[in-house]
Amino acid sequence: MKKVLTIAGSDSGGGAGIQADLKTMTVHQVYGAAVITALTAQNTLGVQAVEPVSKEFVAAQLDSVLSDINFAALKTGMLAQKEIVAVTAQKIAEYNLKNLVVDPVMVATSGDLLLEEAAVQSYKELLFPLADLITPNLMEAKVLAGIDKETQVEAEFLAKKLHAFGSKYVLIKGGHFSNPAQQSKKAVDLLYDGSNFVKFKADYIETNDTHGTGCTLSAAIASNLALAYSMEKAVEKAKVYLTKAIAAGEKIGKGNSPLNHIYQLDLKKESRQG
Repeated sequence: MKKVLTIAGSDSGGGAGIQADLKTMTVHQVYGAAVITALTAQNTLGVQAVEPVSKEFVAAQLDSVLSDINFAALKTGMLAQKEIVAVTAQKIAEYNLKNLVVDPVMVATSGDLLLEEAAVQSYKELLFPLADLITPNLMEAKVLAGIDKETQVEAEFLAKKLHAFGSKYVLIKGGHFSNPAQQSKKAVDLLYDGSNFVKFKADYIETNDTHGTGCTLSAAIASNLALAYSMEKAVEKAKVYLTKAIAAGEKIGKGNSPLNHIYQLDLKKESRQG
């Protein structure tokens, strides 16, 4: 069994963060391990509190799992502070890890801030050069590119700007900003390798229940890379999984509900014995 590591925050509501990552990895039939970077008091209504883990304890977790387990791929999610970004990058380089997917988590679906401003530069200088893929949404891409969030700019322009920071691939996610009227009810993501663009289109699902979509997509891509798919195929398969998980979602809590990560499993159909 292939092993995949997530380095991310914990979502007490279970819809995003390491909880979403581990569910996603499990249904992709890879072994998921987790290094926790922050604890969040979080539910479907929003993030009520954040408690970052010390950089020393993040380093201790990384040394613990990396000295023992051979990971075929890994992803980062919420890193919260520049010190955590720095120690994460240091350990990834030290252990020469491959198939790194960086999801530069900045803002929760609810709009709550999950990354201090000082950490943005650390991402660009320390972590992106180690990444096989970075997966910002349009808003995150604008922040990383130093462009005002109200400025209208093409995804291709953003992809080129971000690719210059050193990752092998950039995936600009359009789902958060997709306009059904303008995009023929398609959510479009754009993959760029420094030379060529590939667009991934999926049916736009009109729902607010999208808590954890970014975490889930990056975890699915990392899982597919661990299973030896090419980057383009890994993204394509992850996009299909994400769309189906959104479509199969059920109402959880009072706010923006998460996806149904285990939509493929229908244990109710299995007969019970004894």
